[in-house]
Amino acid sequence: MDKESITEAGLSTSLLEEKSEILGDSGGSHGGDGGSDESGSSSATSVVVLSTFVAVCGSYVFGSAVGYSSPAESGITNDLGLSVAQYSLFGSILTIGAMLGAIMSGKIADYIGRRGTMGVAEIFCIIGWLGIGFSKVDWWLDVGRLLVGYGMGLISYVVPIYIAEITPKNLRGGFTTVHQLMICCGVSMTYLIGAFLNWRILALIGTIPCLIQLLGLFFIPESPRWLAKIGKAKECEAALQRLRGANSDISDEAEEIRDYTETLQRLSEGSIFELFQWKYAHSLIVGVGLMVLQQFGGVNGVAFYASAIFISAGFSGSVGMIAMVVVQVPMTLLGVLLMDKSGRRPLLLVSAAGTCLGCFLTALSFFLQDLQQWKDVTPFLALVGVLVYTGSFSLGMGGIPWVIMSEVFPINMKGSAGSLVTLVSWLGSWIISYAFNFLMNWSSAGTFFIFSTICGLTVLFVAKLVPETKGRTLEEIQASMNPFSAR
Repeated sequence: MDKESITEAGLSTSLLEEKSEILGDSGGSHGGDGGSDESGSSSATSVVVLSTFVAVCGSYVFGSAVGYSSPAESGITNDLGLSVAQYSLFGSILTIGAMLGAIMSGKIADYIGRRGTMGVAEIFCIIGWLGIGFSKVDWWLDVGRLLVGYGMGLISYVVPIYIAEITPKNLRGGFTTVHQLMICCGVSMTYLIGAFLNWRILALIGTIPCLIQLLGLFFIPESPRWLAKIGKAKECEAALQRLRGANSDISDEAEEIRDYTETLQRLSEGSIFELFQWKYAHSLIVGVGLMVLQQFGGVNGVAFYASAIFISAGFSGSVGMIAMVVVQVPMTLLGVLLMDKSGRRPLLLVSAAGTCLGCFLTALSFFLQDLQQWKDVTPFLALVGVLVYTGSFSLGMGGIPWVIMSEVFPINMKGSAGSLVTLVSWLGSWIISYAFNFLMNWSSAGTFFIFSTICGLTVLFVAKLVPETKGRTLEEIQASMNPFSAR
């Protein structure tokens, strides 16, 4: 997975917010969110900032794991003599580990806490990075990559949950977007550093943010919500006091957290099989459809093997990846800023159209290359195509499908829907990341023409089926999508 799959984290955050919206009273704050009363706990204290920084070190680890396989490809294949199939397995097995981690993440986070889960995740990541860095044979590479992926799967769930639970409600949106931004930074910095360093050194550098987070966990409080959930009322209040400041009155918020937690425990969660009722058909088509189109539009092929794409097109792999860094971070920031202003659908339409154009230009470059035409132009055409694709994807298709998924399902179905959609996303991620090199060997131009077609279908899918959810309550969205369902 990458920054797009990464955004599954947004599901966790949105779930917290919308449960609060439904269960809380209309005028009050929703304490379980890390919300605040009006007496001054709405500001970001140094402890909140430090805790968020420590948490998003994990997000950076996530991004660096995704970005690693691209700059490392030529070095690993040359040094260890890996075949296309062997390196494809190495690149894609990350998503298998992440799938396992994501499936187990909720139970682990509820059993040992948010801090404990982040610590466990980083231990797996450190062992995995060391395994990669010191490997002499291909199977040890795969074991290391699998372990990093498992830690990544845990991180993808627990980091946004922890941030959402410790921050005041009026600051939660800004703080949780740091998770997505740090993933993007992790991908981009790994591309950048990997353009100049050996693959073994790059793997060892991957342990640094892991160690920073492990050390930082000793200095930050546990989530007050989790402490309340397991019945540790005194510890909950102590953690909340530390987060809100020594002079803040946290009595109202602490009481709201306890009441909120008790209410959530009584909330019945629909099973995954209930999703397949007719009344949820539109929601299911939109939620799963966006994930399928997101993944099969080729994003993991580009993210995992960008360097090889540039080299195949006759362009410098290192220069190409540096150019991607320049594009990714600003476009991700722009997407965050525009999401609640322009609306979901317009941004999705522009983003999907841009990915379609980017894939088409890249395909055209390879097609002309095969015909031995415009030899001086084709490498730059491929660069422009990949940059247009990357920038467009970062603008909307990366994150918005997860936001919409969290909005189109009723509150009692979000957990089951999240499990299904996450499974579909990781599965699609594995299929594309494993098959990409084989597709490129079959036909580079054909591969990107296929991706361009799928991205074009995404435009039609969004235009015809995806509703605008900006500024609408959950009830309004449900009424518009399921007008004939039982009330």
